Amino acid sequence: MLWIVTKYLLTAGIVVLISEIAKRSDKAGALIAALPTVTILALIWMYVEGQEQDKLANHAFYTFWYVLPTLPMFLIFPYLLNRYSFWVSLGICAGVSIFCFLLVAFVIKEFGIKLT
Repeated sequence: MLWIVTKYLLTAGIVVLISEIAKRSDKAGALIAALPTVTILALIWMYVEGQEQDKLANHAFYTFWYVLPTLPMFLIFPYLLNRYSFWVSLGICAGVSIFCFLLVAFVIKEFGIKLT
């Protein structure tokens, strides 16, 4: 139980730290947020807990394919935010991300990679 609490506190602390840095510097916050922090933490926790190398490799491989469809969101969000409210912009971006995910899943299935 202590291990799980430690994982939660460290992970949450890093997320809070990133948001605090972003309040002070747009560029520094974005740079740190763009790092695959959550994936790195997940890989560390999985490794420390004794997961097999195949499991770690698969996690990294599939993370790449799941991140790819979210990238357009970062381009359209600033555009939408200048025209709509925060929540509407975020909702549209979520819809675009889901559409892009389905598109990527459909395309890469032709290459033998199944995301769904």
